[in-house]
Amino acid sequence: MLRVESDPVETITTMSQKPNIAFVTGGYSGEAEISYKSAATIEKNLDTEKYNVYKIDITPQGWFYTDKHKEKIAVKRDDFSLVFDGNKIKFDAVLIGIHGTPGEDGKLQGYFDMVGLPYTSCDAATSALTMNKRYTVAVAAFSGINVATSMHLFKDNPVSPEDVLAKLSLPVFVKPNSGGSSIGMSKVTKPGQLGEALEKAFKEDSQVLVEEFIEGREFTIGVFRSKGEITVLPMTEVRSKKEFFDFEAKYHGMSEETTPALVDEAIAEKVRAAARKVYEVFNCRGVVRIDFIYNEAKGQPFMLEINTVPGQSEASIIPQQVKAMGWKLGDFYSALVEDALGRR
Repeated sequence: MLRVESDPVETITTMSQKPNIAFVTGGYSGEAEISYKSAATIEKNLDTEKYNVYKIDITPQGWFYTDKHKEKIAVKRDDFSLVFDGNKIKFDAVLIGIHGTPGEDGKLQGYFDMVGLPYTSCDAATSALTMNKRYTVAVAAFSGINVATSMHLFKDNPVSPEDVLAKLSLPVFVKPNSGGSSIGMSKVTKPGQLGEALEKAFKEDSQVLVEEFIEGREFTIGVFRSKGEITVLPMTEVRSKKEFFDFEAKYHGMSEETTPALVDEAIAEKVRAAARKVYEVFNCRGVVRIDFIYNEAKGQPFMLEINTVPGQSEASIIPQQVKAMGWKLGDFYSALVEDALGRR
């Protein structure tokens, strides 16, 4: 049941009490399923002794808070507030837990900037840029960060598989340019597979990235900022039990993840330095997860992509890395929230 109330006489703010934190989940894409899995972990570990937490479900049908009576209360979008029981709840900061649009591509960030609310993720410009895989690797390459050779394809300007293979060498990865969770992604090892892989990716996005395969070990590493300092989490080595690290490998136990990675310190330091540089070059905020392939022949890490709202589910890598660092998840989420509150 949806309840909409008129403006109250009394307004509750948090100047003298615990900060009110809006925790947003859901989303408009197929990644909403992953957002809800992340939400379960975040909710369980957010420190309600420090914060008044209100979970807001953002869906194509509306933006809602569900109260203790299981009634849905619509968010007032003019200032992102809630009105119920005769009171108006205004928020001090937003914890963004939405994978995909509109929480990972800059749309919500731009809205929160307009209403003057700080939030835990990268800003609107960085979020929009990193959601576009092709533009991300272009900026990274311009900044001296190693990336794979790739092509950017558009649905309304078709390029034949033959033209792609004339410029790129097999094997290649075909990815929806703005998707996440490896949905719609394929590894192509034979020329005859490319057409089907492109069709699969274009079902998810109007733009597709095709990039050459880089031989090496796959590492993923979380980076976050707290109290003005950039912290690099212990990195994870990922070995997929499938041909590559796809949706099933990520979320259905078809991968082997070692945290912290068992790797020579010289290699680990190169990956950490690259991750820190990526975080700084892209002006990141909050926690991001950066994926790399370490090519042993060249002795260098190659950046694959940046996840500005990385998964927080029980199967996700960031919680593993936080625990490997010796932190409790509650302390980690508090650090992210405090960093956002510091931008009020």
